Order: sequence, then structure tokens, then C-alpha cells
Amino acid sequence: MQPFVDMVWGRQRPSPRNQEETIVTEYLITFNDEWVPEHTAEELREKAGAARAVIEEMLAEDVLIFTNGGLDRSTAVCSVEPVGGKPVFTDGPYVETKEHLGGFVVVDVPDDEAARYWAGRLATVLDWPQEVHRFRGAGQARGAGSGKE
Repeated sequence: MQPFVDMVWGRQRPSPRNQEETIVTEYLITFNDEWVPEHTAEELREKAGAARAVIEEMLAEDVLIFTNGGLDRSTAVCSVEPVGGKPVFTDGPYVETKEHLGGFVVVDVPDDEAARYWAGRLATVLDWPQEVHRFRGAGQARGAGSGKE
């Protein structure tokens, strides 16, 4: 079966593993809110400072695309489901799930090893697990290819 992202884009994208090593690949590094153990306010401030230092390293290495770690169950605005071909919105986090995204970083690095490095840096300073996903191809961003400058 054709991957969902390719069905959305309407074409088959080359696998990053088949591209030349000089092509930079985008990765999503995430953690779920449930993976974060209870911390005091002071411990969270310390971890935030340590994470900011890693983010500063990412900026200095020019690999950071975007990051945000301020997510949990309470930040969910709504859920949306297709019903009869139309969107049906429900206020609050009512999608059936046991885990909630807690934060993420999108990096633009040459390979899996580099993505693992940055995920490892974050896991070490935060002291909670991180998960790494490789995007299948270039995505879209506001202003990218839209003619807007």
C-alpha cells in the first residue's frame, strides 16, 4: 500500500535511504507527556535551562527547523472527525488515546546518526525518553513555494 503522505501529495517520493548522502533529511524528535515523571518546579526550571542549551547548540549548528515543548492533555483545543464527509468538532481532548504529545523538535540533518545524536542530547539533559521519526520527503512550510516573500 502506498504511504499516506504519498497519497496526500499524489506522487511517490524517493526514500531518504536511496538519496545521496549530501541531501539533508528532516527528522521529528518527540516525547509524550506521559513519559515525563513528576518533577518539582525547580527541577523543571533546571531541565528547561538544559534543554535550551541543547536548542542553542542546534541553532549554532543550523539544524533546528522548529521546536515546542509546551504541550500536554490540557492544551488540546478540540478533536475533529469526519462524519458523512464533513468535519465534526468536539471541544477538548476526546480522541481515544492513552498518550499525548508533550513536545517536539524538527531538525534538518544529514542522516539517522545525526538525528540520534540530537535525540540523545535531549534525552540525557531532560532525563526522559525521546522518539525519532524520519520524514519521507520534503514537507511544506508557510511561504515555501507559495510565491510569498
